[in-house]
Amino acid sequence: MTTTSPNHSAAPAVPQFAVAGAFLESLAAQDFAGLGGALTADARLRALLPSGLREWTGAEVIAGVFTRWFGDTEDFELDEATVGEVGGRLHLHWRLRLRAERLGSGWFTVEQQAYADTGASGPIARLDLLCTGYRPGGGHD
Repeated sequence: MTTTSPNHSAAPAVPQFAVAGAFLESLAAQDFAGLGGALTADARLRALLPSGLREWTGAEVIAGVFTRWFGDTEDFELDEATVGEVGGRLHLHWRLRLRAERLGSGWFTVEQQAYADTGASGPIARLDLLCTGYRPGGGHD
């Protein structure tokens, strides 16, 4: 009779839900430095935006991208956010409502879906994102 011991090193990585929560809490507070802190230093963001596919590398660079998208607003609200897991990857979803002079008058809604992989120590190392763009009519007229 032959016995084998389980190969624990082959186990899939467990998604780090706490880091996903920290990412979303930082986004809700428009704390873009904190958002960057939820990423590894060499994190990669691939984003399918209404203007096309874009890619960025580095926590500071990615935090700057989120600052350009969601900073400098008159009003900003996290309307909905969820965190889950799909096949070993984190799934993050958020819907924001905002007003910003650069976008024009009125409220805008933005919804984003992201799938993330965490690094060995927990922070997000890879983020694949899909964005609706700024959609007019986000309420609160």
